[in-house]
Amino acid sequence: MNTHPAHRAPRTRAHVVRPALAIAAAIVVLVACWASIVPTAHAATTGPTASSRVGATAPPPVVQTADGALRGVVTASGVEFRGVPYAAPPVGELRWTPPQPPARWSTTRDATTFPPVCPQAPPSPYGQSEDCLYLNVTVPHRDPGASGALPVIVWFHGGGLSIGEGADYDASKLAGEGAVVVTVDYRLGLLGFLAHPALAGTPGGPTGNFGYQDQQAALRWVRENVAQFGGDPGNVTIAGQSAGGLSVLAQLASPGAKGLFHRAVIQSGAFALEQQTLAEAEAAGRASASAVGCADQSADCLRQVPVDVLVANAPVSITPGYVDGAVLRESVGTAVASGRFHRVPIVNGSNTQEERIFTTLGLSVTQGATVPLAGPVDASSYVSTIATNFGISRSKAALVAAAYPLSRYASAAHAFSTLNSDANFSCPAYALDVAASRYVPTFAYEFNDADAPERFVPDSLGAPLAATHQSELQYLFDLPAAPLPGSLSPEQEQLASTMRASWVQFATSGDPSTAETPWARFRPLTPRVLSLETPATQVEKDFALTHRCGVWAAVAVLGTL
Repeated sequence: MNTHPAHRAPRTRAHVVRPALAIAAAIVVLVACWASIVPTAHAATTGPTASSRVGATAPPPVVQTADGALRGVVTASGVEFRGVPYAAPPVGELRWTPPQPPARWSTTRDATTFPPVCPQAPPSPYGQSEDCLYLNVTVPHRDPGASGALPVIVWFHGGGLSIGEGADYDASKLAGEGAVVVTVDYRLGLLGFLAHPALAGTPGGPTGNFGYQDQQAALRWVRENVAQFGGDPGNVTIAGQSAGGLSVLAQLASPGAKGLFHRAVIQSGAFALEQQTLAEAEAAGRASASAVGCADQSADCLRQVPVDVLVANAPVSITPGYVDGAVLRESVGTAVASGRFHRVPIVNGSNTQEERIFTTLGLSVTQGATVPLAGPVDASSYVSTIATNFGISRSKAALVAAAYPLSRYASAAHAFSTLNSDANFSCPAYALDVAASRYVPTFAYEFNDADAPERFVPDSLGAPLAATHQSELQYLFDLPAAPLPGSLSPEQEQLASTMRASWVQFATSGDPSTAETPWARFRPLTPRVLSLETPATQVEKDFALTHRCGVWAAVAVLGTL
């Protein structure tokens, strides 16, 4: 895997959790689905390194876009254009407004440096800016005689809609399979998802979800410009992991995304199929306004609040998001189940034990929100932890515990991590497969490499191991900002190659099957799930039984009895 120097300044453990923010960082950073532990630096990468992002000896490429010319950087595996503006800086009067077109430029713009991080906490030692609506384009080398436009993959990063950035994902290897890959930065936290009546365009009208609107603006940029990079604007796949996967679901359900993409990949994104109402989100927005010193609840006051104050007072987690009435008119799960979504082919999947990483941190992602556990999970607290976590009675929690008896697990923490993963990730993903497959070609997977290197948080549960949240990312991308080192074995490298080929084949044709790795369509009567594992992929026919989805369906039906 990626053992060469990162594309930015080296990090130390002090950068992962700084002393004054130790507790906050542990909660915020892995709150509900990230791609990295902390915001990262943005050093120019025009100098030589051992990375696949090395500048080669060829002349810097120049591409003409609708807004002006861009000068990129040649790498060992292709060409990159970094920090490309797709919208105007959302500052001043443009804070909390829909994204506006970027200003055009007349001279050739340098596109060799990654853009600033959208404001988030813990703060980056290398800088961040409210001016952050940029994207990065990775174009693979092609044979001189090659013709035809390449499929396009647009990647939305994870991070609980609170942290993260596109530059954390080195797309060189994924693009090398034959695709143009675009990674997108979008507004986060309060700046991206504050719902407040003072920000509505009309009294009582829809408000918020500005980060999702940013993603749509990026897709419009792709439609208008990607042909200049060799991509096919008529064949765009949106993809994302965790909150990025939830973003893909949001775009599937959003009227504003109609016609902007043609396929969708959802990785660990089904954890929040139901969103809050606008009233609930606006109540939280009013509380946030008061917290940042705007007792008058006015837009003028909010737009004058320093960005660091907004970041410091942001909720722990922005997910599960909310139905604002315009960007989202209903919850994403309802939209898919009813067929009211953009009907494009879908790849949807989850990892074996998604919650394991959160259990390690004393957290739980439940019903889309991240909450701290009451304390360590042991035999004496097992039932009470289940009851508190799911908001159910102790008697019902005892029934759940009976379905996951401690005698079958190495520890109570293992048992709780397993059941929590089934409830919040695996079974919602399965339900999404069932719903989507009624309308569109749907392909389901489970990432099951238990020996995947842990790149984000040291595992404290011990054997037996299991693939957890974010484990699959290093098989699709190099992760230069991941705080922990890790490399793949030869068998894991083969799995990584298999996955990248399938992702690009799906982007090409709407079917991830390759000659080496066939995928069966998911159908409710023959629910086939492809297990991505070493030494070879397998077909799972009993996914719902393995993850006890019947138990969680019963919990949902019975409520808090």
